[in-house]
This record gives sequence, structure tokens and C-alpha cells, in this order.
Amino acid sequence: MNETSHARRGRRAPRQAGALEQMPWRIPLNTDAPTEPIGPDGVEAIHRGVMAILRDIGIEFLNDEALALFRQAGCKVEGQNVRMDEDFVMEMLDRAPGPFPITPRNPDRQIIIGGKHIVFVNVSSPPNSWDMIRGKRSGDFDTFRDFMKLTQYFNCIHVAGGYPVEPIDIHPSVRHLDCLYEKLTLTDKVVHAYSLGRERVEDVMEMVRIAGGLSDEAFRDTPRMYTNINSVSPLKHDFPMIDGALRCARAGQAVIVTPFTLAGAMAPVTLAGAVALSLAEGLSAIALLQYAAPGCPVGFGTFTSNVDMKSGAPAFGTPEYMRATQISGQMARFYGLPLRSSGTCTSNIPDAQAMWETSNSLWAAVQSGSNLVYHAAGWLEGGLIASPEKFVLDCEVLQMIQRYMEPPLWQTAPEDIALDAIAEVGPNGHYFGCAHTQERYTKAFYSPIASDWRNYEAWELAGAEDSIARGHRISREIIENFTPPPMDEGIREELSDFVARRKAEGGAPTDF
Repeated sequence: MNETSHARRGRRAPRQAGALEQMPWRIPLNTDAPTEPIGPDGVEAIHRGVMAILRDIGIEFLNDEALALFRQAGCKVEGQNVRMDEDFVMEMLDRAPGPFPITPRNPDRQIIIGGKHIVFVNVSSPPNSWDMIRGKRSGDFDTFRDFMKLTQYFNCIHVAGGYPVEPIDIHPSVRHLDCLYEKLTLTDKVVHAYSLGRERVEDVMEMVRIAGGLSDEAFRDTPRMYTNINSVSPLKHDFPMIDGALRCARAGQAVIVTPFTLAGAMAPVTLAGAVALSLAEGLSAIALLQYAAPGCPVGFGTFTSNVDMKSGAPAFGTPEYMRATQISGQMARFYGLPLRSSGTCTSNIPDAQAMWETSNSLWAAVQSGSNLVYHAAGWLEGGLIASPEKFVLDCEVLQMIQRYMEPPLWQTAPEDIALDAIAEVGPNGHYFGCAHTQERYTKAFYSPIASDWRNYEAWELAGAEDSIARGHRISREIIENFTPPPMDEGIREELSDFVARRKAEGGAPTDF
């Protein structure tokens, strides 16, 4: 695919006035009743299964500190296998705070995780990128910075999560230092730390503290950042992620525990079995964190989907993925935990498959009552590719979801039923010019980013720019005209000095 194929007959589409309009920053509230595929008996059956896994089969913890804590708590520890009874698990879950805020260096960008709040996170952790000019290539630092600019620009992206693309041209020992410096200076949104060893987690916590101009006490007083950890399905937690989670929890920072269970591969092929396994893995880690740091902010993440049984490849945005997400939402509410899910697809380019699978995933997040939605913009090839064009197109979907949640769409006051306007226009007029329409037209909240609502002839006349080309153009306009958010120069210098010192000390080890 090349640029010419997206600008028919060699004609470039002209710059469109207002192409970069978007909705203002806000945290959407999801007031819809959640979709609940299983009844109370089904919830109880899965709960019983989860407790049986934890009591009779156990979870492997490859972390000596975790094993010592479980022994101290009275759990049954044999080697690296930990078994825990229902009373212990439920007592620990009762300690979890439920909804909690995360306040970044710009307090106006504070988010709430839990309740009816839903916030969206950029694409995180692909090793590769793809755009319509250069195709697929390994991640690099320049591309990482481009994605951080997109993350900051779009108001419908609330969190600068993991690395939007892994910059392999930066040595792994210092990569976290360079990446977090760019995150904290190019954005003013909530950031996250990868739990990949003590140094990486503690460096990020210190950099977030510096960027916020905070004392140690103020940093620890309320969540300022978070980490997301994954289990090693089936039935295992590794050393570095549990280590990082414990460090964050003890520092008052949030931890999201997200098992990655693919039905038929790393989990039972039945959705109920896959969800039960995922919950057992997640709750075991959350119980550990609540024992070590009572009341620490935590959430449960679902990443349960199916695989193509012919090839073994993951499948996302499928009916199975949607149902697993909805059921996980039911169970998260049962346990009183905020829920994380994801916007996902397996398509290799930003085509129709990419958009229908991502839309299915995002609407499953809405239906499940998810509070934190990872990979909401830019994800391709099952998480192996990040695409700027896809980022723009996904933000269009996110704006539609956000607009869908705005109260004006379902208000039923007399002025909304509009009997006076209906009588005024009658059977032979139209509503474009009537006062009722004109008074409300300027109050519309949805501003299209990448949609093209012209007819075919007008589209042809303008250059026949398709959605991928439009996404490419818009992403380049944003990147090339980007202005970073303000930061005090003293704080910037302190942050830079910290990075330089930690690099001189060798950064972080690259083995665990």
C-alpha cells in the first residue's frame, strides 16, 4: 500500500478546515445498565469455581517475598504453590477501596478509576509500528515520541499508559528513563510504570514525584500513577511483576492485575472456565497486595478471548471476547473491584476488519461497565503493531462513545419532546432553520475527527481521500504542529538531572 493508492489518480486531498476539531476533555460517565449474560446462579457458579481453584489447585508465585507474606497470612505454601481459602480471599477483597482517583502532574487531568467512570488509554507495548508510507517496521524512539504527541493531543485519551511502541534503538537498561522523561514532558496525563524490576518501578515513581513538584509525603498520600501487571497463565505469577506491584502498593500507587487468558490455549476453551481461571489468577495477586498494604488502590483486568484453533493465533473483538468481557464485568462488580478491559483487533492494517473488531471490543467495554480501557486507540495485529492512522480512526470511535454517553441524547423534558417545534414546522417545512434547532445546534458536543459525511461526488471532487489516508494526514498534522504542555523549567531541569544521574549509575539490570 502506498500514498498514491490513497489519493486517486495522483490527486492529493486538500487540507480540510476544522479537520482537527475534537470534543473537550472530560471523564465520561457510563450511565447504562451493564449487560449481564449470566444470572445470579451463574455468578455464584463461577465464584465457586474461582474459590475451588484457589483452595484446591493453587497459584504459583515465583517471588520469595510473596511466599513469605502468604505463609505469614496462614495460607498453605508448598514450594512455590500457594493455596488460600475463601475467608482469606474475601477478607482481603473487603480491604480494597473501590473507586479511586489518580492525579497526574496536571491536576486538571485527574481521572477516577471505578464507579461509573470510564477512561481510555493509548495503545501500549507493541514492538512494531505501521503507517501507510513506511509500512511495518520495528519500534524506535522517534516513533514513540510521535505517539506520545497523539496521546496528549486527543482529549478522548485520558491516560498515557505503556510505551505506545517499544523503542528498541534505546538500550533496555535506560529505556524507561528516556521514555518516562518524554512522557512526562510531552504529556500532562496519568502515566504508568512497567513492573520489570525494582529499579524501573522506583525510578518511575521518583520521576512522577519530581514532575508533579511533590514531596515524598504528598506523592504517597494519593495515587499519582499506576502499574499494570499480568499473570503468566495458567496459574502463575512471575517475580518482577509481583515485586513491582508490591512496591507500588506500599507507596500508595495503584495496581491493575490483568491475567491474559486465551480460551483454548492458556485457559479452558469454555468461556466460564477461562473467566474463572482469569479471576483466580487476578484475585490471588490482589489478595497479596491487600495483605501487604491494606487499602491500596487496585483493579481487576480482563484480557480473556479465544484463539483460532486452526492456527493458534489470538482472536480479538469476537463474540467470545465480548461475552468474556461482559461476564468479567459481572464478576468484578460481585467482588467490588474496578474493571479494566481493552480495545483490540487482529487485523494487520487499519481496514474494515480492524475497525469492526475494535468497535466490538470498545462497546464490550461499555457494556461490561469497564472503568479503564487499555489499547483504546492505535492497536493492530493482536498487539504487535501500533499505527498512527489507526490511532486517529479509533479516536473517532471513542468520541462517538463519549457523545453517546452525554445526557442530552436521552433527556425527555418538554423542550426535548419539542411539541412547539413540531407544530411550528408542520407537515410542509423542515427543521434546519427553526428556532428550536438553531438554539441547540451550537450546543452539539460531537466533533468528527476522521469521518467524511459528504456524498460520493463531493468526496471525489475533494480528492477521494479514504479513511486511512485521512488518518495519516491528520496524524501528521498533529505531530508536526504539536506544542507540549507547560512545565516549570526548574522541574524540567530536576527531571533531566535525575535521568542523567541514573544513566551514569547504569540504569536498570536487563536480567531478572
